[in-house]
Amino acid sequence: MDKDITIRLAQQPEADALLGRSPLAALVGMLLDQQVPMEWAFSGPYTIARRMDADDLDAHTIAAYDPESFAALLSEKPAVHRYPGSMAKRVQQLCAYLVEHYDGDAEAIWRDAGSGAELLGRLKDLPGFGEQKAQIFLALLGKRFGVRPKGWREAAGGYGEAGVHRSAADITGPESLALVRAYKQEHKAAAKAAKAAEARPAKERSGTTRTGKGGAT
Repeated sequence: MDKDITIRLAQQPEADALLGRSPLAALVGMLLDQQVPMEWAFSGPYTIARRMDADDLDAHTIAAYDPESFAALLSEKPAVHRYPGSMAKRVQQLCAYLVEHYDGDAEAIWRDAGSGAELLGRLKDLPGFGEQKAQIFLALLGKRFGVRPKGWREAAGGYGEAGVHRSAADITGPESLALVRAYKQEHKAAAKAAKAAEARPAKERSGTTRTGKGGAT
């Protein structure tokens, strides 16, 4: 990973600097990016490192940390996440996986990936990374970190497209963050409307059936 990369995900200079130089910090930030604002999630790795009196995150250290103590560390005010206890467990599971499969070297996940599809598969194997999170992180690697194995855009799906503002992969500053947030709100509203529309005919059919029974009686 290029050490001179400029990241603007946390919207805090020190936290963003850590994301730019630390593959594990970027992974942990992506893991934390759910049910909280993106800036909160991606500032988490810096907060964790600072509370561990370290300049970076270390997979071996985190994996071996006492679970209750690590959960308490993430729960200190201000908490690293809305659900610090459950996310502490997930971060430790991720680090334990990295220790077992990559000797704790997060960058090894993508360093020798031969294709976008292969890299996507490796990301989906990570604890806490489903299809969508894996695709977003793959797009983040390609767009912001210059990690671009053959077919990476296709493997990242819609998140890999150029000129869009759909995810953390497209954030370069406050303006793009606002655009991504607006896209997410619109996407959520559209999904909610579609779900409501899908449920409406079923209710109408149910109402018709009840009316029919009443008339027959």
